[in-house]
Amino acid sequence: MIKLVKITALFAVISTLTACSGHIENKSKNCGYDYLLHPAISISRIIGGCGPADESK
Repeated sequence: MIKLVKITALFAVISTLTACSGHIENKSKNCGYDYLLHPAISISRIIGGCGPADESK
């Protein structure tokens, strides 16, 4: 029974993380970055590596 709970919890965590990942391109489509949970907390976004992001995706 404990194994079933652990497997279910692991599945829930993995499915949550994969559902919240994505990719953002800048307006001129020559630079992009990936994010895990939210685009605003991506390291590339924080340091402004690609300039303004095109949020329409």
